[in-house]
Amino acid sequence: MKPLDKKELYANLNDFLKNKGIELKEGSYSKGIEKSCSLLTDAINLGQQGLERAKTQIDKKLDQMRQVIHEKTAPKTGRAASRSQTGTKIPVTESKPSSAKRDARKKPRAKKRRG
Repeated sequence: MKPLDKKELYANLNDFLKNKGIELKEGSYSKGIEKSCSLLTDAINLGQQGLERAKTQIDKKLDQMRQVIHEKTAPKTGRAASRSQTGTKIPVTESKPSSAKRDARKKPRAKKRRG
């Protein structure tokens, strides 16, 4: 949003009131209204600047949060992938025990008797 001019709000209010049949003539009340419009313009412009700064900071923190979430939830790469990134290629010979070997290691459970 573009910042408002100091006189822009007062000019628009003056035009609006003219369309409604009210004309602001030079005097103490019109100067008070003009000063009030100037203060309101300053408040609007400062508020807009604050919102832009806040939006920038929120976007920055949101990007940081996305990066952290990505790092925490990204699929883990194997040791071979991390070693290949460093330039050393060492074959990985780790293997998981087959399901038959795992089943053989389990102790059989005794059945409970009902009596």
